[in-house]
Amino acid sequence: MPSVLIVDDLVSIHEMLEAVIQPTGFATSFATDGEKALVRYKAEKFDLVLADIDMKPMDGITLLKQLKLYDPNCVVVIMTAYASTESAVQALKYGAFDYLQKPFRVDELIATLRRGLEFRKFQAERLGAGMVPAAKSADIDSRLVGKSPKITKLIAQVKKLATVRTPVLLIGENGTGKSAVAEILHGASGTPDSALVRIDCSLSSEANFRAGLLGENGEGGAWVKQAKNGTLFLQHLQCLGVPVQKELVSVLRNTAHGFRLVCTTSADLELLVDEGKFHDELFYRVASLPLQMPPLRERREDIPLLVKSYSIQAANPLFDANLIEFTDDAMAVLQAYHWPGNLIELVQVVTKIAGTTESRVVTSQQLPLRLRELKHWPSLAEYLVGQEKQYIDLVLHACRDDKAAAAKVLGIDVAKIG
Repeated sequence: MPSVLIVDDLVSIHEMLEAVIQPTGFATSFATDGEKALVRYKAEKFDLVLADIDMKPMDGITLLKQLKLYDPNCVVVIMTAYASTESAVQALKYGAFDYLQKPFRVDELIATLRRGLEFRKFQAERLGAGMVPAAKSADIDSRLVGKSPKITKLIAQVKKLATVRTPVLLIGENGTGKSAVAEILHGASGTPDSALVRIDCSLSSEANFRAGLLGENGEGGAWVKQAKNGTLFLQHLQCLGVPVQKELVSVLRNTAHGFRLVCTTSADLELLVDEGKFHDELFYRVASLPLQMPPLRERREDIPLLVKSYSIQAANPLFDANLIEFTDDAMAVLQAYHWPGNLIELVQVVTKIAGTTESRVVTSQQLPLRLRELKHWPSLAEYLVGQEKQYIDLVLHACRDDKAAAAKVLGIDVAKIG
């Protein structure tokens, strides 16, 4: 029988909750403050914790933080009075599963506990399965190419998140690989026949969004039903209007744990929350696990590996694209360019060259002109550590041995150019 630890400083609340919860199949235990609850949880490890937010000496938020430190997978539902709703929303930021606003309906309470229990079981199953299977781990490594510190960190985070179904927010510029990560997470945690439902919030009209995602009764439309046991992928979340954001919160409260939710944004949502342009509860519901996608200019050392990978994938009727080589000066240009389009732009450049070149060896002169324009190149301080001499020589060559011009591009004193 699943167990619930009820934490409230009013004994009358304990009695009332016991009367409505036990008949639905839950075993109930009680604590009158946060400190006692923490001791009991460590001793007995309950399936769920239902805690009031306003208690002394340890309040519900502090208890939540302490429980998460002890057991990151604990499922905590916060109870709050209307006046404390803002604090309850903040609790989502610290990992609360959900909150209930007093006075709440019995059916709402039981539905929330059942969703929490379902989520707890899902976590236990994923943890019991151990690490990501080798085949899926290999897929992650093949799709997220690179060995730079930032991409290595990202790969490790993705492998960890592949074992849970907590909402994930992918943050980064366009073209940094957010869709690839969403597809990886879906493949790692979804069932073979589950769907990845992809919705671009920047393209969907408000009417379509309401019909497809919100539904008529705010319980989820066709998109939510299609995503059940799979993944709901909301791209460009910052493009949703505030009224729709508020309605989306209601849908997520009722349905979010029936699927994996992955969202993307190229904006600072936390800043938008502060400015009143993004709903705070929606932010905390989608941003519990944020992943920062590094732009290509911050992982220049990965470009040779990426170029090789994209070259192999490209078709060339003249010879095997796997045999294409980029000269040192061509590769230096590729690493110097600022890549505003990130991976998408790099794919386009490499695919075109690999698919059309009549020479097995690609020089810098065969690269698009925009890549060779010095205004797009970084200063020496922004380039790669350990390759300063190579980069100085490349810039000097591009400046036709004009040391003053090269020093201006590099952001260094002319005397430092040998």
